[in-house]
Amino acid sequence: MTKFLKVMAAATLLVSSAIAAEYTIKLTHVVSPNTPKGKGADFFAKRVGELTGGKVEVIVFPNSQLYGDGEEMKALKLGNAHIAMPSFSKFTSLVPEMQLFDLPFIFRDKDHLYKVLDGEVGQILKDKVTAKGFVALDYWDAGFKHLSSNKKAILLPEDAAGQKFRIMSSHVLEAQFKAVGGNPQVLPFSEVYSALQQGVVDGAENPLSNFYTKKFNEVQTDLTLSNHGYLGYLVIMSESFWKKFPNDLKPMVLQAMKEATVFEREEAARDDDDMLAKINEYAKASGNLKVHTLTPEQKAAWQKAMEAIYPQFYKVVGEDLIKKVQAVK
Repeated sequence: MTKFLKVMAAATLLVSSAIAAEYTIKLTHVVSPNTPKGKGADFFAKRVGELTGGKVEVIVFPNSQLYGDGEEMKALKLGNAHIAMPSFSKFTSLVPEMQLFDLPFIFRDKDHLYKVLDGEVGQILKDKVTAKGFVALDYWDAGFKHLSSNKKAILLPEDAAGQKFRIMSSHVLEAQFKAVGGNPQVLPFSEVYSALQQGVVDGAENPLSNFYTKKFNEVQTDLTLSNHGYLGYLVIMSESFWKKFPNDLKPMVLQAMKEATVFEREEAARDDDDMLAKINEYAKASGNLKVHTLTPEQKAAWQKAMEAIYPQFYKVVGEDLIKKVQAVK
């Protein structure tokens, strides 16, 4: 029996070597595998293997194992990595029109968002990124942003007046808070918790996953479900790698990405629901946090106040592009 098992093991090794992948795709990302983006990357890898019959293997490097947040795009340019999914903010120096995604209330809801991303405007922006030496593939979700504070509930634009809000480096986000009398402060994400705790800033804007997993709920008294802004990722591929990749296998890789995009967006929606449930549970148990939902009238007041900044960015983003988004039904 032992001899039989040894023979079988040897045979298995021979078969494995015979069907070893002919091509390897190195995918790098900076988050953990259990996030929607991490799960989407693993799903993509699995589907590429299935659709190509094992001819193509996608090796996923999560948690900045291969390249850090600011290094991914350079690595793709050099062909040292093949696929990455940077946040939109990483593209704005190359394609200023990508600042479109920072505009507050530019997306009415998730349905409107996806129609824009998967329609004409989304393609225009992908083409602009591709023209800069990448292959822009698809848009993945990080989630809508919400407002929080440790001063008071932010229900109307005037409630933000005088408060210091942490922002990412963005002219649009700076203008957004100034429009409602707020004082925007650019800070690295790693410093946000301590800044909120020590009163360096009073509030911030975050998707629910950031708000809960980074424990901002411990240092904020009020969370407003404002859905005023959006964070997302653009999946890009190394242009030099894709040019050399076999044409007969390309459709399978693109199909796997299409399926992975649907999967990642569903995971992001589930994650959002899960985070909100945990935040509500914390608020109820601790009594230290209040969660607010805007009424239609309150939301309209916010939209009116913040949409006033759009003309400031007509030249940078493109008035036609902004109006195309608004016209999508």
